[in-house]
Amino acid sequence: MSELGRLVAHLRAGQRFIVTSHQRPDGDAVGSSLGMALALRQLGKQAEVVMEAMPPHYLQPFPGVMAIRVATTIGEQYDGALIMECGSLERTGVGGLDRSPVLNIDHHLGNRRYGTINWIDESAAACTEMVFSVVEALGIPLSREVATHIYLGLLTDTGSFHFSHLSPRSFEIARRCVEAGVDPQWVARTHYNSNTLARVRIFGRVLNEMQLDRTGRVAALAATRESLTSLSATLDDTEEIVNFPLSVKDIQAVVFIKQADDDSWRVSMRSKGEVDVAAIARSFDGGGHKNAAGCTVHGDLDELRQMFIGRLVHALSNADTPPPAGAVGLQPDRHDATEPVQRRSG
Repeated sequence: MSELGRLVAHLRAGQRFIVTSHQRPDGDAVGSSLGMALALRQLGKQAEVVMEAMPPHYLQPFPGVMAIRVATTIGEQYDGALIMECGSLERTGVGGLDRSPVLNIDHHLGNRRYGTINWIDESAAACTEMVFSVVEALGIPLSREVATHIYLGLLTDTGSFHFSHLSPRSFEIARRCVEAGVDPQWVARTHYNSNTLARVRIFGRVLNEMQLDRTGRVAALAATRESLTSLSATLDDTEEIVNFPLSVKDIQAVVFIKQADDDSWRVSMRSKGEVDVAAIARSFDGGGHKNAAGCTVHGDLDELRQMFIGRLVHALSNADTPPPAGAVGLQPDRHDATEPVQRRSG
């Protein structure tokens, strides 16, 4: 039996389930978790969503989000704990999930296969694509609420249908969601056009301080706790900044380094075409897709920035992407800095 078949059989046999995803949940984490829970409820099951913290404000209007249970540990046992798009159980930030059979559902490279059932589909553009497959396999009608979450994950995890891991099935699922009553304009407007003033201001500061390598093809962004505090902004306010420099024709790859605590930094990378940023993230125990990946590292900001610029320049070279004629960087080229840093997954 396939892993999807095993998962479906387990869901049919059980009655009580808990669903979660990774810390600092994005649209795919929220969409896959709520989509799965709502679908199971349609089947007559009990399904609760738990997360370490409430999702950011721009995800809170989506169906069921405000009912998410916020907890860092759970003591109950369930017929299954569905872990959506987490490479390891620790990424949930929620303890006690392994009291129940762990059902590991992911679409990223590098998953540690830590579950009783491990359904990993690296061809899926978003984890919500996999939720759609479960809905189909269970024979559940696609409700508007479930379809909204599936579409949310598709929209956000593909960079608004920009990234290379899209497939014809992605667009077919999007079509089915719209047929089920999803309003694409509302989903996009709610997610992307619900900015706070602090968010607009931190965008301006981070982009104004952007650095380029000397070819002008690699951009580096950074946000320290001091800069966030001075603008009354949070890390949630920095979401999506990393995608903005890619709108510049000549920029092929971007790294965004955000301070989490004293010397801990969250790193997000984006790229175009064949530039593989997931390989860089995996070398720091992170992960993601070829064109969108991340990790957590420790060290000095300036050293980290130059090291990641160097890694991205090397990735561009491997991708054999020629620089545009006459490209001129705005910053000195110091991308050979390779001082070692302490690293951990994130």
